Amino acid sequence: MRKRGNRMRLLLAVMMTAFVFTVCSGSFPAAGSAAGLSGESPSNAPEARSGGEATPSTSDDSVRSAVNFDHALDAYAPLKDRYNFYFTYKAVHSWWDAVALGMEEAQRQYLEKGITVTYEYMAPNAASAEDQARRLRTAANGDYDVIGVDVADEAVISPVLDELVDSGIKVMTFSSSDAAEGCKRLAYVGNTHNYQDGADLTEALCQKLDYRGKVAILLGNVGAPCHEDRASGAKDTIAKYPDMQIVATEYDMDSVDMAYDLTLKILEDCPDLDGIVCCNMSNPVGAARAITEKGSGAVIVGMDHDEDALRYLNEGVIYCLGVQDCYSIGFDTIQVAVKLADGNLPGELFPEKTDQITTVIYQKDAALMLELLYGEM
Repeated sequence: MRKRGNRMRLLLAVMMTAFVFTVCSGSFPAAGSAAGLSGESPSNAPEARSGGEATPSTSDDSVRSAVNFDHALDAYAPLKDRYNFYFTYKAVHSWWDAVALGMEEAQRQYLEKGITVTYEYMAPNAASAEDQARRLRTAANGDYDVIGVDVADEAVISPVLDELVDSGIKVMTFSSSDAAEGCKRLAYVGNTHNYQDGADLTEALCQKLDYRGKVAILLGNVGAPCHEDRASGAKDTIAKYPDMQIVATEYDMDSVDMAYDLTLKILEDCPDLDGIVCCNMSNPVGAARAITEKGSGAVIVGMDHDEDALRYLNEGVIYCLGVQDCYSIGFDTIQVAVKLADGNLPGELFPEKTDQITTVIYQKDAALMLELLYGEM
């Protein structure tokens, strides 16, 4: 087990070629390896598009609090001295590496109290609801106190979770995608406002475009609740403005390369494209690569803290990013899992849904975020 201080940087998530947790066999990609990223900064960024009102103001305090590295376990006294969990998620990706860092910190703090927390933290290389269902059913036969999942497709996975709960297994969801409404899962830790995130980012795009223009939407995986909800927020926002038009909606399967190829195709079909709404962490990078290559003036808004995305933001290729607090998601997931393992249900000790924040940042915030997360000065 590795020991780390509270002020760990997400830099570790993308610099390590592998994580090895206690009784954990999941592996993670090397820095810059996801979907063939080169890690190079954009060299031919187009001039930032003018128009719209001035960039909204984000205080340095807001940027610094976007990811909270300072966590301590709450006053709850666990009933056992050993716990074993199983967690699975959509696909191997640096976003979930960042979640894992928060998990490790909670694990470390429990060990300091004489409580051993072990867990498996595994996912396929490419998102697949069918693969996730198989993993969950296999885990149901293991010796786990709690099974947790970041839902790949709510229509496919929610019934599987109901099966597990009906068989007496304690099940939770975590990260960015909860199960479908009415699912029997016991609790969720993560983003409860994906629809609003999509609406907020799209509203910023519409304002930047003076509420006129042609827009494309890039999603990740078909059926992934977080991606679908953000796209719904984007579509509903665009529908409010008669001079805004959606010209394409495409799924890139959380692949930077596929997002790049799709953006090139969209630009070929619609060379006067005005904007792109990106609904996951990979597609802002792929879209920005295509935009810079073609010299397009299309305005990009998107999600999360990918290092290359932050560099594109710093250069004005990306207009704004919604950064989720992955570290807190991981830390709180372990705390909730311990309480569920002890037989507690949502109530006074923890809510059914433990919400985590999203902070929208702009070009002027990029350098500070790069420093906070990746140590870049």
